[in-house]
Amino acid sequence: QVQLVESGGGSVQAGGSLRLSCAASGNNACMYDMGWYRQAPGKEREFVSGINSDRTASYTDSAKGRFTISQDNAKNTVDLQMTSLKPEDTAIYYCRTVCRIGSSFAHIYWGQGTQVTVSS
Repeated sequence: QVQLVESGGGSVQAGGSLRLSCAASGNNACMYDMGWYRQAPGKEREFVSGINSDRTASYTDSAKGRFTISQDNAKNTVDLQMTSLKPEDTAIYYCRTVCRIGSSFAHIYWGQGTQVTVSS
């Protein structure tokens, strides 16, 4: 079983910055692909950014140029640095990880979510 612990949410004004962090623990055999999703009120959960164990990063279009994802493989942590925040970034942000063991095992885990609120 893998546990994800998130931190770093909060409230900021538009144009501000926040840094989200997520730490995975519980299975030393995992190679983690990690990422962030968000869910705004009344909307479906959507992909924000992800990074593979080889540090290949991807972003949703609205995050490109403003958000930066980074992963520490040794610590099994992933951070999301968010800058130039907009009110439309307001959502609950969820850490998601895929634990991969060899070529035949992969399991998805979710964090509990952390609230990000951006005021205009």
